[in-house]
Amino acid sequence: MSFFESEIVQEEAKKLFTDYQNLMQLGSDYGKFDREGKVMFIDNMEDLMERYKVFMKRFELSEDFQAKMTVEQLKTQLSQFGITPDQMFDQMNKTLVRMKSELDK
Repeated sequence: MSFFESEIVQEEAKKLFTDYQNLMQLGSDYGKFDREGKVMFIDNMEDLMERYKVFMKRFELSEDFQAKMTVEQLKTQLSQFGITPDQMFDQMNKTLVRMKSELDK
């Protein structure tokens, strides 16, 4: 069975995508949130990032050709912006750290 035929992979990909879309939609009102709402949003983003890192690590560790190609495609796409996947995650983390530091402002 190929990597992408796995029911577990398909379910997690769908859940990640749906959760990401929902958080981005919710995040459009971030400025209107009270402190507690902002904390919850940041916590949910951190959780999503960790899940995405684990998901991507599965791709990297897989022997499946399509999974390896997906990793290479991501690297190519990100390189067009001058970054690596690790730099992307670092930047996302820095953004969340900044958001946390601004909670009480």
